[in-house]
Amino acid sequence: MNKIRAASAETAPPVWRTGAEQPWDPEDLAVAQGKDPTPENIARARAELERDGAAAIERTVP
Repeated sequence: MNKIRAASAETAPPVWRTGAEQPWDPEDLAVAQGKDPTPENIARARAELERDGAAAIERTVP
């Protein structure tokens, strides 16, 4: 009989999922940071996403 062995927690690498795995709009980042999606906050979030990429999201939504 063939037995399929499931990987145990000791042998399988952990699978981490972060908020940065999905696409984020500047509006989404501004709201996630607790700010209203005003043109100024959206512009700031856009600049933050362009400058820092996924790190901008990781700081807000780890």
